[in-house]
Amino acid sequence: MAQSEIILHGLKLILGGIAAFVAILLLSRTRDSAWMLVIAGTIVRYVEVVFDLLVDFGLVSEDSFWRILGTPVPRLIFAVVPILFYIAGMGIMVWRLRIRSNKKNSRK
Repeated sequence: MAQSEIILHGLKLILGGIAAFVAILLLSRTRDSAWMLVIAGTIVRYVEVVFDLLVDFGLVSEDSFWRILGTPVPRLIFAVVPILFYIAGMGIMVWRLRIRSNKKNSRK
C-alpha cells in the first residue's frame, strides 16, 4: 500500500470518526426524526470507511459475502443506505417547512 493511500485512509478514519462522534452527541440532544435519519446516514457512512479499511488491510475478505450483480452485499448496502437516510431526513425537513408555509399562507 502506497504512502498516499495510507494518508487518505487515515484522514477518512479521523474525519469520519469526528463526524460520527458529533452525530452521536447530536443524537443524544435531539429526538427529531429528520435529524435522526441524517445522523444514522452519517454513522453508516463511517462504518463504510472502517469496512473499506479492513478490506484494504486484508482483515476482511469480500469473497465471503453474497453478491448481487457481481457486487458484494456490504458494498451495496454502504453505497445505498446512507444516501437513503439523507434523502428521507431532508425530505421530512422539506415536508415540515412546506406545511408551515402553507399554514402561514392560509392565515392571510
